[in-house]
Amino acid sequence: MPRDDKAVALRRSHAFNARSQAVGDSAFTSGNAFFDARDLVQVKYEMLRRVREDGQSVSRAATDFGFSRPAFYQAQAVFDTEGLPGLVPQRPGPKRAHKLSEEIVDRLERALEANPALNSAQLAQRLEEQLGLRVHRRSVERALGRRKKGAQRRS
Repeated sequence: MPRDDKAVALRRSHAFNARSQAVGDSAFTSGNAFFDARDLVQVKYEMLRRVREDGQSVSRAATDFGFSRPAFYQAQAVFDTEGLPGLVPQRPGPKRAHKLSEEIVDRLERALEANPALNSAQLAQRLEEQLGLRVHRRSVERALGRRKKGAQRRS
């Protein structure tokens, strides 16, 4: 895979090390193509390995790999509990539609039943006016779409 394709793949999976220039460990600066400072998971793993297997101090390893000591200990804790998959960064942001609860989606559906001409922007505006809940129109569309898709599966 060409290096540019790898960078795209790393970014897509949130594993691109934006601070790759801070990695000063000899394995990554030697020119060995196996070690890629842009690969955040590889950098963190090697940092942990340097301390556990090579006996390097935490301070030195953290500095050599471009991390703080607290970041080292955080990586160590997640690696100890989850293994290598734990080093893969998680997708940022909410993991679910936390503002649009089932009760709110019920309310949206009732509003649509009463007035089918309402669009998602108008529904979002109603939520803000009535409940003080600010949501984007696309969030309304996705929530109603999920509900519709779930109803179709049950039929």
